Amino acid sequence: MGDLNGIYFGQAEGPVNLTPKFGNRHGLIAGATGTGKTVSLQTLAEGFSRIGVPVFMADVKGDLAGISQAGGGNDKVEARAKQIGLTLQYTGFPVVYWDLYGQEGHPVRATVSEMGPLLLSRLLDLNETQEGVLNVAFKLADDQGLLLLDLKDLRSLLQYVADSAKELTIEYGNVSPATIGTIQRALLVLEQQGADQFFGEPALNLNDLMRTGYDGRGFINILAADKLMQSPRLYATFLLWLLSELFEDMPEVGDPDKPKLVFFFDEAHLLFNDAPKALLEKIEQVVRLIRSKGVGVYFVTQNPIDVPDTVLAQLGNKVQHALRAFTPRDQKAVKASAETFRANPGFSTEQVITELAVGEALVSFLEEKGTPMVVQRTLVAPPNSRLGPVTPEERRAVMSNSPVKGQYDQAVDRESAFENLQARAAKAAQDAQQAPEPMKNERVRHDPNSPGEIIGAMAKSVARAAGTQLGHQLIRGVLGSLFRGR
Repeated sequence: MGDLNGIYFGQAEGPVNLTPKFGNRHGLIAGATGTGKTVSLQTLAEGFSRIGVPVFMADVKGDLAGISQAGGGNDKVEARAKQIGLTLQYTGFPVVYWDLYGQEGHPVRATVSEMGPLLLSRLLDLNETQEGVLNVAFKLADDQGLLLLDLKDLRSLLQYVADSAKELTIEYGNVSPATIGTIQRALLVLEQQGADQFFGEPALNLNDLMRTGYDGRGFINILAADKLMQSPRLYATFLLWLLSELFEDMPEVGDPDKPKLVFFFDEAHLLFNDAPKALLEKIEQVVRLIRSKGVGVYFVTQNPIDVPDTVLAQLGNKVQHALRAFTPRDQKAVKASAETFRANPGFSTEQVITELAVGEALVSFLEEKGTPMVVQRTLVAPPNSRLGPVTPEERRAVMSNSPVKGQYDQAVDRESAFENLQARAAKAAQDAQQAPEPMKNERVRHDPNSPGEIIGAMAKSVARAAGTQLGHQLIRGVLGSLFRGR
């Protein structure tokens, strides 16, 4: 079923296997709704887990959670196994459930600083001017050693920037209070969508996605995304943030015998919809380079033209389920998909794409020397685990035995920008009240003790101490996320 020589995926004229050492060359699973993409994803996830490769994937419909349970009792699965001569060994796989909202899995959190201004601007749907102001706020926080952990930290920082716009202009450029107000309103909308539960601590430790079980199988990390999909921009931005964190934090490994992690990005079109050109270029850069970190990224989408050509060209392993050619756009997609495969002289790829049955796919994986194999019309092997959801009791049982049980369940709210800026403002007000009368008169003329001036002076002290307090330099990566280099 799967070893370092190949992960069995299905049957054509002969077995169709994915070679593990090319698993980090990325891939695409595409096809119309109901054609079998979920089965293909689950079969690949099982194969990678079986050879000790951890997997991360989003469960957008709630039907992937059953991978933790043994299969069986499905007549269609039995018929397919018999059709391709496969003896199934029903078993569940080691799973960790995650959920941004903490309801269907362990909470997933990131700090505002880790998210960075570029991805946060994308999440808030800011224009270029508003993104520039948000960059000013992050630069100020970095310079002054202000920790941005949750949304209240960011709101208080933006208020400080608005109140001190005049004093900040010389060093950071013009900041319009009206623009700050627009960003604050966008943050309020984001908070009402539940994103405030995502920003905070304890932040996700990437090592917790890279686990293997006692039996050597890789853990399959499943993100409950059915509720998250109601906020598609949050869903796409979160997965892009996670991808960028992996890119920044993981060491270079070249081309290992098998991937260090395989990342399935379902509903991939949401990543690229309305994304500005600058962000698309950075996504392309991350996808191109992350394979050298041993990470394979597999985009799952209905239509291959949802993925930009610059990204599509980097996807070496392709699984194409049926497409319907009802509209000019559909016809374009069929033609574009057919042209990405190495032609099989036995059939017309373009024609077969529209004729594939459910659970059947055109498959081309990378062969020796990294060249794509001739496209094969393949009957996809059914998974050994359950196809479908789990019961609440089964989910609780899996979570009670989770290797990260108790690590993320309780939120932590430590001292950060919100508390620091509140303390500064309180001290400024207290100093102003206690100042002698002549100093108060002088303040009227020069206003050296205005909240902005006092906070500015204190900020310089904080900035000088930041190196000592933090012990290392703050650095932002290719997508603006925070990592620290000594």
